[in-house]
Amino acid sequence: MSGEPLRVREVHRTFGSGGTAVHALRGVSIDVAPGELVALRGRSGSGKTSLLNVIGGLDRPDAGTVHVGDLEVTTMTDADLLALRRGPVSYVFQSFGLVPVLSARENVGVPLRLRSVEPAERERRVAEALEHVGLGGHAEHRPDELSGGQQQRVGLARALVAEPGLLLADEPTGQLDSETGRDIMRLIARLAKERTMTTLVTTHDPALLAVADRVVEIADGHLVEPD
Repeated sequence: MSGEPLRVREVHRTFGSGGTAVHALRGVSIDVAPGELVALRGRSGSGKTSLLNVIGGLDRPDAGTVHVGDLEVTTMTDADLLALRRGPVSYVFQSFGLVPVLSARENVGVPLRLRSVEPAERERRVAEALEHVGLGGHAEHRPDELSGGQQQRVGLARALVAEPGLLLADEPTGQLDSETGRDIMRLIARLAKERTMTTLVTTHDPALLAVADRVVEIADGHLVEPD
């Protein structure tokens, strides 16, 4: 799948009510073009993860709209949102999220199993995804046999195997050392261009922002683009 343009308009999200209410998102609007890698930076609690969750359909906004290509995420049913996350939209998580008892090959194949992709096609796409992230020779290794950087590469391969139009990565280098983190970000940037994949990455590490096409900042639920 080629990249899908992302359009977010006036999104609000509040948790709680009254004096204890937390306004995670306050009228956020952003566009990300196919093939563009946008880095979203901000302090912990600034609203970065809340925004990704709303965009990917893991949470619903109180107001505003989100479009991924021609799909309006904010009006989808729960079943449609599940299908969205198994196809057009993929996630990379800070915590890797791998199944410990499964090999790298089996972990990467999980999204395709959920979509009932034929075994031969599934294995072809899994092998291709592992090659893309430089782990073709580690297909049978379990997560505890891989380094942190290799585990994150498996997580990235799992996100890519569904051929998403939009990739959302939430602090994908947060558990990695600086050098490995830079390698992962460069890999994400390269794959975004190769696949014309719309990519939004949250990070608080200034050293990782250099590979992004554009940097936007979120603070107290408001989005701003630095000069």
